[in-house]
Amino acid sequence: MHGELQELGRAVKQAQYRQHRALDTALAAVGTTLAQWDALRAISRSPGATARALAVATFQSEQAFGALVGRLAAQGLVERRPGHGRRIEHHLTAAGEQTLAAGHTVADEVLADCFAPLPAPDRATLLGLLRRLTAEPEDDV
Repeated sequence: MHGELQELGRAVKQAQYRQHRALDTALAAVGTTLAQWDALRAISRSPGATARALAVATFQSEQAFGALVGRLAAQGLVERRPGHGRRIEHHLTAAGEQTLAAGHTVADEVLADCFAPLPAPDRATLLGLLRRLTAEPEDDV
């Protein structure tokens, strides 16, 4: 049984790796990387969020996210503003919004290609299964 589970884990990782490589290559054409575009997406979804919250949302350490957002700020894509207390809030600039939008167009094309072998019902089933696997456990209290 462990062989089948390991094969499943490897297949998920392989699909993710192919998707990330394709996205990174295509996003380079609009002047960004997958990590940068993902950070812009997270900031867009939660304007004013802290680096800690954004690091969690992008599956990075707080230190790695801080370095990444520093590069994005240097490029004029992100603005860091003082918040309550020592809190630093993150917001997209107009240039950041443009890069994000360009990335959405690229990602839609890449992901359409990545998932093209699956008909719509299979994609819906896969999404449902992955959501079940990544759902937060419910409290039994």
